[in-house]
Amino acid sequence: MQKKNLVPSKKQAPVKREEHNPLSLLRHEMNSLFDNFFSGYEIEPFMTGRFGAFSPSVDVKESGRELRVSAELPGMEEKDIEVSLNRDSLTIKGEKKEEKEDKGKDFYRMERSYGSFSRTIPLPAEVDQDKVKAEFKKGVLTVTIPKTAKAMKETRKISIKPQ
Repeated sequence: MQKKNLVPSKKQAPVKREEHNPLSLLRHEMNSLFDNFFSGYEIEPFMTGRFGAFSPSVDVKESGRELRVSAELPGMEEKDIEVSLNRDSLTIKGEKKEEKEDKGKDFYRMERSYGSFSRTIPLPAEVDQDKVKAEFKKGVLTVTIPKTAKAMKETRKISIKPQ
């Protein structure tokens, strides 16, 4: 192992690269230690992110006439979901509550998990707010947002010329 002098001298230029900075190395090692310690432990259903943060998967598809936003919300009911639309963004909020009770001859187990989320999706085009539809089926929320006639006209295809 090569030893390095941490005190710069006139003969040796100070090392500026982050991976050779002792404090950066220590921070990296501590982050790795905590990441490795908590790996393998999942607290269902909210451990999709770090330390229990629940963030649903969202797909946004754009066609010539509309935007379609789909959010995976397993185990939720429509009464626990709020969808709002403003001029330039769609917001999906919700709260997930789950209780599991398991009784047996020699045991009793009760698990509770709670969490809330909020996702805001910026809209790339002007939309017709009066014709927005939201459907919830089998744990998937689908929001269909039609574009305005003006937004549909503004989209144009640009041809690519070879060189």
